[in-house]
Amino acid sequence: MQKINDFLLGMNNYLGGHWWFVYFLLLTGVFFTFYLRFPQIRYFGHAIKIVKGKFDRQGDVGDTNHFQALTTALSGTVGTGNIAGVALAIHLGGPAALFWMLITAVFGMCTKFVEVTISHKYRDILPDGSISGGPMYYMKKRLNIRTKSGKIIKTGAILGAFFAFATILSSFGTGNLPQINSISDAIHKSFGIEHIVTGGILAVLLGLVIIGGIKRIARVTSTLVPVMAIIYFLGALLVIFSNFRNIGPSFISIFADAFTGTAAVGGFLGASFAFTFNKGVNRGLFSNEAGQGSAPIAHSAARANEPVSEGMVAILEPFIDTIIICTITGLVLLSSGVWNEKIGNKFEQADLEIIAGVYDDTDKEDISLFSRYFSSDTTLAPYEGVLDISEGAITTAGITVIHAQSFAENVRVHNGDGYYTGTLQVMNGRPVFPDVGIYLSGESLIHSAALTTEAFKRSVLGDWGQYIVAIGLLLFAFSTAISWSYYGGRAVTYLFGTKYVIIYRMFYVAGFFLASFTDTTIVWNLSYITIALMTIPNLLGILILRHDIKLTIGQYWRDFKHDWPREKLPRGV
Repeated sequence: MQKINDFLLGMNNYLGGHWWFVYFLLLTGVFFTFYLRFPQIRYFGHAIKIVKGKFDRQGDVGDTNHFQALTTALSGTVGTGNIAGVALAIHLGGPAALFWMLITAVFGMCTKFVEVTISHKYRDILPDGSISGGPMYYMKKRLNIRTKSGKIIKTGAILGAFFAFATILSSFGTGNLPQINSISDAIHKSFGIEHIVTGGILAVLLGLVIIGGIKRIARVTSTLVPVMAIIYFLGALLVIFSNFRNIGPSFISIFADAFTGTAAVGGFLGASFAFTFNKGVNRGLFSNEAGQGSAPIAHSAARANEPVSEGMVAILEPFIDTIIICTITGLVLLSSGVWNEKIGNKFEQADLEIIAGVYDDTDKEDISLFSRYFSSDTTLAPYEGVLDISEGAITTAGITVIHAQSFAENVRVHNGDGYYTGTLQVMNGRPVFPDVGIYLSGESLIHSAALTTEAFKRSVLGDWGQYIVAIGLLLFAFSTAISWSYYGGRAVTYLFGTKYVIIYRMFYVAGFFLASFTDTTIVWNLSYITIALMTIPNLLGILILRHDIKLTIGQYWRDFKHDWPREKLPRGV
């Protein structure tokens, strides 16, 4: 598993984890924001009227209404990224990472508007009357190259096929595997139910829902999304106001180090600006999926006479998903104080490192050294050799145990329910466990869903707070898995035809079950790569079609003035 994790990390270093990717993503949103003159602000009120159905017409073609399309797309974005993803961003980059998540959302509102508009415009109506759309369709229809001799090179079809294949991969890497992984972890931590039991029950329920196609999916998500948002929102407010003295300092910490990086505090060893920026933008994308091209697949099914109207509905997604829900989660983590506190936990093997030499997180030079090490700005010597263990205590001298990017304390080695005595081989800083029952525990920083769960317990809710997170994760992540099954199914339809969708759904449900007891870190690292594989061709496509998008928006407002002459238009239209 460690070799798989290292391979995924190596790939991600050249894709979503590289500096060029986050700049490409953010600057695309910045470009369209200025190119279209801040549509995410000017059209916001108009978008709300559209969702309410004010401008609906009889005879509009589509499988869902605007609200169902919005909730289906939201259920695909409001998932573990809002609970576990925010916690991971703050764990890695500190409070300033949340600032860059919010900035990503502001410009992501414009990116969502653009990608949904152009995808809805070039959607297909299938022989059975259902709708199939998404970036692969505008790529196939509009991105072919015509040579001077008149010959057409089908670059668009190739790009569309690549995007569709990446969507299938991402349906597992984004919408499936990390979702059930976070659910089963939270349920096990809160209720003691085994991961495999949770995975089995939810896999059956998932299969029953997705067999019904988009109409059943839309009905389920339009109920789940409001319910899960209310439950989580009320629980989060209780945590924040239980720690009301920390609300002001929490807000300040988000903005204070946004352009300098987050300084070391508590068990957190600090993060450079580049590292904080990268993790904030990356987690922002994972949360709201702006630019990834997934939401246009759901919005393409909406009943709408004009593609621009559905694009405006999509403006609301990053606002709800990231600016509201992720900010609430961030304030929970910061106001409770758990984000930089070492907490007793079972160590994940993929987060565990043994470093040669003795280091101390009370020494400023050691803190600076490890801060650079975690940002890949320097190297340290990994321990190579054998560890001697006596009654769970590591007796080998001259080493430092690192877990979850923090100095681990009170480390013990377990063998099932008891302590382990013997030796452990360490290769390149990674312990090799001779038996599956052997593991390390101790006090260290924690991340992802476990961190949010701990934060919810630091309130008037007490230990009951963990149940809010467990239920929230269950609803958030399960609805995400439902929506992504539709995205992957539409990609399969594009590549192979509708008859192969049932085979895809079988693999999707099986993967959902298996991921319930797979190492968390490896699952998250897989999701990083699949996000990049979808995002890159989609961003290139909307940039190439920028003139088409602008002309389509202009035509929408001309038609709107004719059809709704008494309606007040947004400023600047």
